[in-house]
Amino acid sequence: QVQLVESGGALVQAGGSLRLSCAASGRTFSGYAMGWFRQGPGKERGFVGAIDWTGGTTYYADSVKGRFTISRDNAKNTVYLQMNSLIPGDTAVYYCAADFVDPTSWPYTELNNWGQGTQVTVSS
Repeated sequence: QVQLVESGGALVQAGGSLRLSCAASGRTFSGYAMGWFRQGPGKERGFVGAIDWTGGTTYYADSVKGRFTISRDNAKNTVYLQMNSLIPGDTAVYYCAADFVDPTSWPYTELNNWGQGTQVTVSS
């Protein structure tokens, strides 16, 4: 089992930027793809993006493509979500996840390891 702790959520104005972090601990981190989902007010949780273990493959939801970037530092057991050009529609609780699943399958797969979430609020 992998424990995941998100940080970096905040209140930000539209057009601004924010970087979320997710630190993993517990069993070996090696081999896990990692990524992010989000759940906005009154909405179901939805896929944001994911990155494979090597960092060579990333996959994003169309709604964030070109604005959000996922990266990881395996030496620190941490994955990041850089969010630029934020809009009010990005307001949500952002959840980190990890699993042995190819990033392109993340939108359709029940993942096994989740963080508690961090709140991002974008004001207009």
